[in-house]
Amino acid sequence: MSGVRVWTRELMGTVFSVHVVGDASGGPEQRAVEDLAAARFFDEVSGIERIFSTFRDDSEVSRIRRGELDFASADPRVGTVAAACDEAETATAGRFSAHWRGGFDPTGYVKGWSVDIAGAGHLEPLLREPGIRALGVNAGGDVRVWSRPETPWTWRVGVADPARRGSIVATIELTSGAVATSGTAERGGHIIEPASGRPAGGARSATVVGADLATADVWATAAVVAGAEDLSWIRGAPVASGLIVSSDGRVRRFANGVELCIVPAA
Repeated sequence: MSGVRVWTRELMGTVFSVHVVGDASGGPEQRAVEDLAAARFFDEVSGIERIFSTFRDDSEVSRIRRGELDFASADPRVGTVAAACDEAETATAGRFSAHWRGGFDPTGYVKGWSVDIAGAGHLEPLLREPGIRALGVNAGGDVRVWSRPETPWTWRVGVADPARRGSIVATIELTSGAVATSGTAERGGHIIEPASGRPAGGARSATVVGADLATADVWATAAVVAGAEDLSWIRGAPVASGLIVSSDGRVRRFANGVELCIVPAA
């Protein structure tokens, strides 16, 4: 029999939650190990936020944007993220970029990357514990999960309908990997076309399934910028599958670089 324990913390302007699926009979020692892993995960993400936040005046990214700090003198992780963002900009043909809104802004990459990094360091090792079957992180609706290979555990991730609050347009099942959704339903026109500087308006939302959350998040953003009429990018994208909800409510689904179907608007 399995039980699920959940920890939450407000980070990066949203709510992060850690989910651990383990044997319900796990004793105090197992629970203490889980508590420590969750706390260390949150602490590492919080430390990353202190470096990369564009809302904190004292963050290294804010200091770089004001010209008070150069990349060479910054925390080494800033250079790592900057290089990854440059690679993502090239891979997405400019649909994703960390150079907009007044300077270097890796916000669209850092949240997913922080979950991957902190999860690998503090959560994934829990799978070596005999009583733990699966792990998951929900970071403001973006999800990263892990499961023991020998355990028949499947995560079911609902994809929100951007037109109808509380409804879903699809359910994604996976044992390990990531699901990221970008769109305008919750926060309005916050996704910007890097080339024009205008809000992206060709899709209400895009959901992408990938091996890690940083990759899934980058390509979900790129998909919204591309719009629902342009799926040319899926052929070379390093993602498993996904769906795009158009501005008129149609749903386009794809997998392994091929469009599977178009579902008419309800």
